[in-house]
Amino acid sequence: QLQVVESGGGLVQPGGSLRLSCVASGFPFDLDYYSVGWFRQAPGQERKEVSCVSSSEGTTYCADSVKGRFTPSRDNAKNTVYLQMDSLKPEDTGVYFCAVSTYTITVITEDMYEYWGRGTQVTVSS
Repeated sequence: QLQVVESGGGLVQPGGSLRLSCVASGFPFDLDYYSVGWFRQAPGQERKEVSCVSSSEGTTYCADSVKGRFTPSRDNAKNTVYLQMDSLKPEDTGVYFCAVSTYTITVITEDMYEYWGRGTQVTVSS
């Protein structure tokens, strides 16, 4: 059974840090075959916006709004992808979803990802 499970969210003060984890299991190939994206769903919004992507090509992409503050990484041996979030701002608040894509290029829209976790809440507030 394919599963994508996020963890690591929580409440943090502005300027603080969090590290999100995403474990993918049940996939037919090792995790390095897939691209993994982190998406944020802001409060009251239906659309999910990409934060960062760790592609199967070994490259990373982050949106301008988080570039220099968020860093995606992966441990393929553990089938785990991470999102290190530093210098957090209140506007980073939202539900963060991990998603897996079979596309071998870097894709940044949610319709290009086939498998999704249930999300983890991140709240940045003083």
